[in-house]
Amino acid sequence: MPAIKVMVVDDSAVVRQVLSGLLAEAPGVELLAAVADPLLAMQRMKMSWPDVIVLDVEMPRMDGITFLRKLMAERPTPVIICSTLTEKGAQTTMQALAAGAFTVITKPKIGLKQFLVDSGRELVAAVRAASSANVRRLLPVGPAGDGKVAAKLSADAIAAASEGNAMARTTERVVALGTSTGGTQALEAVLTTLPRVCPGIVVVQHMPEKFTASFAERLDSLSQVQVMEAKSNDRVIPGRVLIAPGGRHMVLRRSGAQYHVEVVDGPPVNRHRPSVDVLFRSVAKCAGANALGVIMTGMGDDGAAGLLEMRQAGARTLAQDEASCVVYGMPKEAVARGAAERTVPLSQMAQYIVGQKAVG
Repeated sequence: MPAIKVMVVDDSAVVRQVLSGLLAEAPGVELLAAVADPLLAMQRMKMSWPDVIVLDVEMPRMDGITFLRKLMAERPTPVIICSTLTEKGAQTTMQALAAGAFTVITKPKIGLKQFLVDSGRELVAAVRAASSANVRRLLPVGPAGDGKVAAKLSADAIAAASEGNAMARTTERVVALGTSTGGTQALEAVLTTLPRVCPGIVVVQHMPEKFTASFAERLDSLSQVQVMEAKSNDRVIPGRVLIAPGGRHMVLRRSGAQYHVEVVDGPPVNRHRPSVDVLFRSVAKCAGANALGVIMTGMGDDGAAGLLEMRQAGARTLAQDEASCVVYGMPKEAVARGAAERTVPLSQMAQYIVGQKAVG
């Protein structure tokens, strides 16, 4: 197979130097160019078009958001945002994801060079995934850790599996939704089409710390439902969507017939924090047959085991279909394990969530 051609666009000479070295050493990856701003990138792209672009957002002459929008309008190309982990950077990066960016790699203001070296494996994995992504699904709709390879923990690291049945079926339904790469666009497509009256929804979107608050605010401004970054003891009620905060796990709890969430610390599960498996296991234990589990676009297998636990506990379960995914990784694994009762196009997901379509 031909090498994946990558262009780095960043005004930091350090970033260009380190990323160039990392990409040049990666098997099957070709560094096409490393340039300081989008105008230089556009000149270079006239000679050879990259398969993947690694892009900063704050640059002179032309900012990354403007460049990204231009790309997605003229020739959609997978773009990995390399952004500073700050409140301001989070808001800007949300704009980039909404404009069609593939995923986000965060970088600190201090210790930058060592951080990038440590995160090399993560970056190369993102480049490989981006090169085969369904880019058309990234077009605008109507986590990063330290990069070190740690042991891949299961949800057992946070909570034990259920030993019995959850409470009997009630009228209070809970929808648990997990997603990763491509999920910001997918969630926007689903949540903005939900009516104000719908089941309470709990969401894990793989996203770095500080980014989920801006993400929730954006979705809340676009949707009829209330969208919030979750905090402990928030009630799960009809018409409300709770999104797990970046850097922490979220679990469902039950008090009588009422549901609420708890935000907890703990090690990454499936190398993610928050983890979809952690949320899904808690929903299986607390809600059982009163729940609907949905797994959508994303790399890896986080959520597949948890979705199977939900199905075994009596919940209905769905997976996004391959054609509508940006990356058919997490749903594919859930289907392979028999965790999903049905695969569903993204365009129909809202209908299943509100009960207009029956899963079974």
